[in-house]
Amino acid sequence: MKIAQVAPLAEAVPPRLYGGTERIVSYLTEELVRQGHQVTVFASGDSRTHAELVACAPKALRLDPNVRDPIPHVLMMLDEVRRRAHEFDVLHFHMDLFHFPAFADLARQTVTTLHGRLDLPDLRPFYRRFQDFPLVSISNDQRGPLPGANWAGTVYHGLPPELHRFIPSTDQGYLAFLGRISPEKRPDRAIEIARRAGLPLRIAAKVDNADRAYFEGQIKPLLADPLVQFVGEIGDADKSEFLGNARALLFPIDWPEPFGLVVIESMACGTPVIAFARGSVPEVVEDGVTGFIVQDVEQAVRAVRRLPELDRRQVRRRFEQRFSVTRMASDYLEIYRQLARTSAPRLRIA
Repeated sequence: MKIAQVAPLAEAVPPRLYGGTERIVSYLTEELVRQGHQVTVFASGDSRTHAELVACAPKALRLDPNVRDPIPHVLMMLDEVRRRAHEFDVLHFHMDLFHFPAFADLARQTVTTLHGRLDLPDLRPFYRRFQDFPLVSISNDQRGPLPGANWAGTVYHGLPPELHRFIPSTDQGYLAFLGRISPEKRPDRAIEIARRAGLPLRIAAKVDNADRAYFEGQIKPLLADPLVQFVGEIGDADKSEFLGNARALLFPIDWPEPFGLVVIESMACGTPVIAFARGSVPEVVEDGVTGFIVQDVEQAVRAVRRLPELDRRQVRRRFEQRFSVTRMASDYLEIYRQLARTSAPRLRIA
């Protein structure tokens, strides 16, 4: 098939450091190319891909000090996608809402993966208005606020099996927190769990400007604890060592997490996950197999003590069975083909 992947411009594809959506766009694109499909990626110019790259900004907008307003850059990218839309069998969007009005007459040539939270009331009238656009959820729980939307399928994220190194055992006694410092991710809970369990905690996370006050006022004072080490932002090259040598990843979220890419990154290393039962967690973590699902801090502390019950080889095995990039690409191709069969005759199936 001839497939356009339209990525956000905030980060490169793949990102240098933090960035979940752009990372998934990269993994999916490279697997589709490997399988022989003709893929074009609309993304920032510092992206790296074996597909055709259409550079829609010189570099990732978050890292460009000259960019003060991302919206003009996003709109120019969409104009370029629209200009070339006739070249593709499917246009796969991985961004926010901007493309819907401009592509209303091509809606059935598009697929839009919704990577974020959908429980905001302003979204309901929007998706009612644009019912023709096929949508993909990244977990079944994510769909809850929009049960009547035009869902084409649910596709769980997947990773290349070789991306992260499996570490079958570790003699390092720390717990890990990886991701973003924000109130909904609850790094404060992670610190409390580690303190009560009497284990070191290493935090590898970025701090967005929007969360700077939260970090400075509520999290930074907690970092004075000698058990807590703040590592900062890390990229893929550092994740195997960081996650693989941890006893467990702590995922103490306090929001309806749409998926949680870090969870399967940890599983790829063989490291189990202790996660709060919010959002997609019950779909992704198998309680007592790849980790423990808990309701509160007390249960999380008890779960830390139960970690020796889990087999790290089984954690890795379940990752390979459920969350490979090959499975993810296969799921998306089935959606592309279903839409091709029900759309205008110009769409081809390869």
